[in-house]
Amino acid sequence: METSLYLPVKHFLEGLGYSVKGEVGRCDLVGLKGDDPAVVVVGELKLTFNLELILQGVDRMKLGDEIWLAARLSARGKGRESDSRYRNLCRHLGFGLLGVALSGRVDILVSPAAPTPRKDAKRRSKLVEEHKRRQGDPVAGGGSRAPIMTAYRQQALACAAAMTAGPQRPRDLKPSCPDAQKILHRNVYGWFERADRGVYALTEAGRTALARWVVPAPVLLTPGQHEAAPPVADANESRSAAAC
Repeated sequence: METSLYLPVKHFLEGLGYSVKGEVGRCDLVGLKGDDPAVVVVGELKLTFNLELILQGVDRMKLGDEIWLAARLSARGKGRESDSRYRNLCRHLGFGLLGVALSGRVDILVSPAAPTPRKDAKRRSKLVEEHKRRQGDPVAGGGSRAPIMTAYRQQALACAAAMTAGPQRPRDLKPSCPDAQKILHRNVYGWFERADRGVYALTEAGRTALARWVVPAPVLLTPGQHEAAPPVADANESRSAAAC
């Protein structure tokens, strides 16, 4: 029961200088330090780290200066306490997170004073660039286990569509596919083959892909306009090449 966590957490907070009492105003525990005004700490207890524990913490935000969430540590350390997404959510909300071992030991997993995690500039940049380069909105969110219509795939399809009339040179494809040279050279999906020096033709796999995918209308760049050079296909593109 949650009550088995109470004494270890109470002793932990008392070690920080709080006077702690259980089941105060629907809160599992409340700790006070000083007076006029007192610093109020609210604690919520669960046997496992789950969403309900966080929701209780959100509800208690109106009451306390600090919110501590505590749960039993999993036997093998593979529970939610090891999930960085769970810990980061607590950081964003400003919650402290405590793990209670069977022995009664209390570990601080997240401090309520911990700063919000810094943004990953590289991943953020990739996200923004992919959004900007992708034509339209070709994929419904929430899907899985299926190749995604990325901006890279859209350009590869544009190259393939242009080759249905015959072999093409990369420079002839640049108006509708700015990254044609890289796409044809790397040939991630196996849609192209070299027909002659500097000339590429469509393979049978490429024709099959054209029959499967809806080819986006080409975006023609006007003189003086430049599209940000898309990165070479990433690891996800390479892994999904066989499924194209």
